[in-house]
Amino acid sequence: MKKIVIKGSNILKGEVRVSGAKNSVLPILFSTLLASGKHEFANTPDLKDVDLALKLLESFGAKTTKRENTILVDTSSISNTKAPYELVKQMRASILCLGPLVSRWKEALVSLPGGCAIGARPINQHTEGLKSLGAEIQIKNGYVSATSLGLTGARVVFDGVSVGGTENILMAAVLAKGTTIIENAAKEPEITDLINYLKKMGAKIRGTGTSVLEIEGVDKLEAGSFEIMPDRIEAGTFLIASAITRGDVKVICNPRHLDALTLKLKEAGFNINSMEDSIHITPGVDIKPVDVITTPYPGFATDLQAQFMALMTQASGSSVITETIFENRFMHVPELNRLGANITPKTTVAIVRGKTQLHGAEVMATDLRASASLVVAGLIAKGTTIIDRAYHIDRGYEKIQEKLRALGANIHN
Repeated sequence: MKKIVIKGSNILKGEVRVSGAKNSVLPILFSTLLASGKHEFANTPDLKDVDLALKLLESFGAKTTKRENTILVDTSSISNTKAPYELVKQMRASILCLGPLVSRWKEALVSLPGGCAIGARPINQHTEGLKSLGAEIQIKNGYVSATSLGLTGARVVFDGVSVGGTENILMAAVLAKGTTIIENAAKEPEITDLINYLKKMGAKIRGTGTSVLEIEGVDKLEAGSFEIMPDRIEAGTFLIASAITRGDVKVICNPRHLDALTLKLKEAGFNINSMEDSIHITPGVDIKPVDVITTPYPGFATDLQAQFMALMTQASGSSVITETIFENRFMHVPELNRLGANITPKTTVAIVRGKTQLHGAEVMATDLRASASLVVAGLIAKGTTIIDRAYHIDRGYEKIQEKLRALGANIHN
């Protein structure tokens, strides 16, 4: 998808069901490298990143099948442990094959990763953790080379919370000899989803949902079946989209994963009714300015920062948005300003002065969540908004145009 065209000013109304979580399905797909056999996953989203992960698994010798929202992965004939540059450069999550490959196959050659240009995101947490487990790591010619005679359990302490690092070391440790303790582990729901599938394969893991994980290595894992959790970032995006249009929308999701966002939406004046499997949002009298600081889960998600910033352009007053996760995550600010927003970025802090009338214009998406913020802003901009390089949004949102149209948005290619 090269462009998205939005004619603004429609109020969103209705019910929307979010797809399976992109940030859950990707590590779970790479975890199939740990167990020979046929793996089956339900509620999988149809996304570009998922297709790239399947291509990478196929390059290792796996056989994959997609039918509707189910994916089958047969890892019975893995014959290669090199992850080539032409695939890895397109998706940063490709680095998550490193831990499973070196753990089970004793070797891996993985290209340094690519993905959205939102910050440096070094992989030293991944490589240092693997070294602690006994892997020999070399980085040369643009590749990470990992070898081992057999990983051994150890204490791994992250000097900063790393979602990918936690996932990679977790997958490496499940087949290591002895016990591994991961301290300062990330606590995201997507990591819990990965742990639940690893356990289903036979892994022994304690501390799910906490910052300390204890993994007792096992000799072998068995392939299984699993249902991917709902995408909390997609759910949050739809809640914000409804909020900015002063809409009335019920989002089918897991409300427990969105407490930080719903707290801020309530603070901004919206009525939030969280039920067992959904969140219903309706407008209040006015949109109030709210300050936000992104932090690791269970804090406010960096992946919702850009969308919430778009919402704050319609608040009656000034908001301060502080980004603490990625240093380049204000790339959407100039594009929102092109639509009429009044936002001043200052390194890791952006000051949003509302309320401003947004007007349709041609803008450019710079990354996945930036593209979502432009869609959110375009929904209430007067006239027509054209979002170029909209292929970014295909990486993380399944059928977003179709879902928004069902809620009343005027959006098309």
